[in-house]
Amino acid sequence: MDKMFCYQCEQTSRGEACVLSGACGKIPDVAELQDELTSALIALSRSVLSASNLPDHSEEATPGADAVSLLLRGLFTTVTNVSFDDQAIQELVQEVRVETARQWAAQNLSGTQDDQEYSLERVWTVDEDIKSLKSLLLFGVRGMAAYAYHAEVLGCDVNPLARFMFRALASVADDSLSMEDLLGLVMECGKANLDAMELLDRANTGAYGAPAPVTVPLRVEPGPFIVITGHDLHDLKLLLEQTEGTGVNVYTHGEMLPAQAYPGLKKYHHLKGNFGTAWQNQQKEFRSLPAPILFTTNCLMPPKPSYADRVYTTAVVGYPEIVHIGDDKDFGPIIARALELGGYDQAQERTGINGGTEVMTGFAHGAVLAAADTVVQAVKDGAITHFFLVGGCDGAKPGRNYYTRFVQDSPDDTVILTLACGKYRFNDLDLGEIAGLPRIMDMGQCNDAYSAIKVAMALAEAFECGVNDLPLTLVLSWYEQKAVAILLTLLHLGIRDILLGPTLPAFVSPNVWDYLVENFNIAATTTVKEDLARALAA
Repeated sequence: MDKMFCYQCEQTSRGEACVLSGACGKIPDVAELQDELTSALIALSRSVLSASNLPDHSEEATPGADAVSLLLRGLFTTVTNVSFDDQAIQELVQEVRVETARQWAAQNLSGTQDDQEYSLERVWTVDEDIKSLKSLLLFGVRGMAAYAYHAEVLGCDVNPLARFMFRALASVADDSLSMEDLLGLVMECGKANLDAMELLDRANTGAYGAPAPVTVPLRVEPGPFIVITGHDLHDLKLLLEQTEGTGVNVYTHGEMLPAQAYPGLKKYHHLKGNFGTAWQNQQKEFRSLPAPILFTTNCLMPPKPSYADRVYTTAVVGYPEIVHIGDDKDFGPIIARALELGGYDQAQERTGINGGTEVMTGFAHGAVLAAADTVVQAVKDGAITHFFLVGGCDGAKPGRNYYTRFVQDSPDDTVILTLACGKYRFNDLDLGEIAGLPRIMDMGQCNDAYSAIKVAMALAEAFECGVNDLPLTLVLSWYEQKAVAILLTLLHLGIRDILLGPTLPAFVSPNVWDYLVENFNIAATTTVKEDLARALAA
């Protein structure tokens, strides 16, 4: 008998759905609570939209800071590998319900909200194509909420983004919507996510400066240290401030690697380097670590007993019986634990998955566009014949070594742009240079996908052509819902010929996939040889 239903990530059981327990480690009770939270957020969205449609309220009405904050926290909590903490989710559900009641009471309409909450189970039992499109919309909004959450932390006005998310959630519960209606909303989600990524890009560069290329060692020095993982640059900044002068060094992990390129973070001399590789290797890499680990956002796996006593979470991340740092962001307990553990007695010479001892990052749009004249001339001279954007999420299922081989086999006159944690499959390779630039250029986190879009648009302008006319192929790996949101943004921009892998999303029905193939010529990855030949022949 099925105990749960979840198919939002790439690693879902049998490529269909997790029904007994989550491949991510999520137990059925937590899955049910996350669905309950989503249903509560749908009810909140309906109350907010009702207020917007009352007399003397415009559709652009601001729903209020509490409602927006709950929306972002709630959606982010349901992203894969964020929260396994049933108590924290229950408390959030109650907060959302209290705010929903407050919204209705403020309208003097407490008896009209139709309120039995919409059961998310209804989405999983409708027509296959409607279910597929509603899933795309829901998962895209979850991913978009993560970007908006980071922007809100840095003081940005996220209300325009929230207005779309409220409308999208209410639409998930609208049984009257046709496929055409839902396709329009899915594409609108891509547009809204582009706005979210642009807002976050401005927020990050405004707070920490424009990233610049930097070589990051994988070596760990002797003495006490903390490993910080996830995505949140603000939490890293606070940790660096609080560890300054304590003798505790800080190392990035996973998607925090690109933080090393920001001047406002790099200036801290005790930000020493990068530890480990991508998120799915943490249970192996952390098991004998003589240091605490701080999880700031998604990519938490259930901690093993060998290191659970050294794991700390903050913000929306949570796991039962793991120490959680609250809104006061007092990292004193982590610093004390680092000093107690003491770190390594001698330097640890660590390597990437291909044996490299250092990696580069910091090739965000500012750095790449600063060298645009060089890049354009190299293309005109024939030194660069093709660009590949090979990026996205890493994961544990077999088949992801495809991306390592793809980069290794790419011709010497091609450039590899990359971002997100998928880069750990190849970012320690030394592929040399073209026109004074490294052949592999890491553009940042998944949160920095806007950089890749901006570079592509700038190159199209320089060559006076459309993006689809550039010698550029997108080879994407996906795992969770932020990758879904990015894909929707690329489709909104009309970008064609995307290669997507390592497997297709279980929530995309055959008819919806056919629509994407027909309108965007999207394709599943096949073999490295075939896909390289297809891309270079285009």
